[in-house]
Amino acid sequence: MEDIEKKSANLIMKASDTHASDIHFVPRRNDALIQYRINQSLVDGETISLRVLERLISHFKFVAGMDIGERRKPQNGAMEFQHNGMTISLRLSTVPTIFHESLVIRLHPQTSFLTLEQLSLFASPVQKLHKLISKKSGLLLVTGPTGSGKTTTLYTILQTLKLSSGRQVITLEDPVEKKNDLFLQIEMNEKAGITFAEGLRAILRHDPDIIMVGEIRDEETARLAVRAALTGHLVISTLHTRNAAGAVIRLLEFGIPLLDLKETLEGVMAQRLVVRYCPLCHGRCHRFCTNLGKRKQVAIFEILMGQPLDYYLHNQQQDEKQTYSTLHSELRKAIALGFICETEWKI
Repeated sequence: MEDIEKKSANLIMKASDTHASDIHFVPRRNDALIQYRINQSLVDGETISLRVLERLISHFKFVAGMDIGERRKPQNGAMEFQHNGMTISLRLSTVPTIFHESLVIRLHPQTSFLTLEQLSLFASPVQKLHKLISKKSGLLLVTGPTGSGKTTTLYTILQTLKLSSGRQVITLEDPVEKKNDLFLQIEMNEKAGITFAEGLRAILRHDPDIIMVGEIRDEETARLAVRAALTGHLVISTLHTRNAAGAVIRLLEFGIPLLDLKETLEGVMAQRLVVRYCPLCHGRCHRFCTNLGKRKQVAIFEILMGQPLDYYLHNQQQDEKQTYSTLHSELRKAIALGFICETEWKI
């Protein structure tokens, strides 16, 4: 009988060594497939039996403190893993399917903090980012779909702010993605009464300078985030919108008064992750190439701030005379310069 504990460790180590962001355990009628998300693409790994799948999922659920006996409801959990002297935070999610439970594990290396300069493919957005995060108060938003690198951007901004200014940083997350001694980090726990709304109220009484809310999910959280920004705090959070302008529309849909947005919203950063060409491979990198590691994956930014933001807040439409670099134009520029492959993007 295969050692499940050893096999589970090998799967995580393989994912870490190939810089995978997720491991997928996909149940099928007669077997199961293990896949790795590497540079945004799913790469097939090995095929395992349903019996091995069941034992692997039970092992991971046990270590992550999840209910092993519950297979009919979705569950979430978290655990940590040590590999090559590095702590990897693992986020687990299970859902029941018609064949068996499916498990996805997201990997968050705890020591891989980047600088703002390392985040962006181009230098010009970095200058705008530095200008935005120099604000003493207001609301900054990072938008994009799942897997677009919003969390990495948030942590990079927070670490830059803490190291440069020494201001008190408090985060409210679900769950805490990367543990950092520089911040006070609070994890949402609905069973203990720590919702985003209640947690944010508590943070406001804890003398913060900078507040990071993992995600603005509903009207109440949006109102509290804007209120915190109105009272002199710098609030940084994320929204799931396609572009920067969409964040303004979403906040208005949440019932935030336009006047409050004009007073607090300092900027919106929309982003996408792209895979750039590797100079050590003659042409496009193989998916398992480890020459540049995480440096192969960088962000394209669309930053709405200053006069274009003011115009949009007053008119809810873009001013042709005061254009800003959109995701579309940034991607086009990256393709024209040969940094990324055009076939990967439908523009």
